[in-house]
Amino acid sequence: MRSRLKLIIAYDGTGFGGWQSQSHGNTIQDHLERAFERVSGDSVRVHGAGRTDAGVHALAQCAHVDVPNDRLSALRWTTVLNALLPPTIRVVRCRYVSKDFHARHSAKRKIYCYRIWSAAVLPPFEHGRAWHVAQPLDLKILKKAAKAFVGTHDFAGFAANRGKPEKSTIRTIYSVRVRRNGACIKIEFDGHGFLYKMVRLIVGSLVRCALGKMRIEDLTCRLASSQVAATRFAAPAEGLLLVRVRY
Repeated sequence: MRSRLKLIIAYDGTGFGGWQSQSHGNTIQDHLERAFERVSGDSVRVHGAGRTDAGVHALAQCAHVDVPNDRLSALRWTTVLNALLPPTIRVVRCRYVSKDFHARHSAKRKIYCYRIWSAAVLPPFEHGRAWHVAQPLDLKILKKAAKAFVGTHDFAGFAANRGKPEKSTIRTIYSVRVRRNGACIKIEFDGHGFLYKMVRLIVGSLVRCALGKMRIEDLTCRLASSQVAATRFAAPAEGLLLVRVRY
């Protein structure tokens, strides 16, 4: 018999190949599964709420895993896993849950935050944590353009091909908040679900608008047409952070 553990995981995505397991073995999922196997002696599958890309960070990724029944307490699992994981991956907390819970299928919405450092010089402690845009950004245009993405839309024009077609490219974004604190601009997306590179492609277009390189009308037309543009730009991975998964 096995019991299901729900885990909240934080990680610095720098140097990792993203969340999902790959042949090179250097992904967040790979490291977690090896840690579980070392403790339990069994091969297990860790199911994440979403697949963050290489270089993307997480404050509270959610995952679940089925472990040998009552072998360790939830607190003990947290301790032993963190002793085996790289220091840039941490199990923040975990608890036993019903077998009805599924990290991905049970998720109701996700919150992502994209960080931009808008100044001539990027502080060294922001390296790998934010997209450095040295040119001045028009914050009013950035906020106005961001509002276009709120609601239910076909986001095919703001998604990348993961290798197999999506069942549907229609997604709902409940809010897009743009805030500035000094040189740091944060764009927070609260949505039901996100396509591959969707947030990074949206941010890339928003910044182009804020730099005067793209009109808001062109952005809204692309969204309405759901067509993939000939030229697109995805914001760098290091500025993206998975903040929270809601159930």
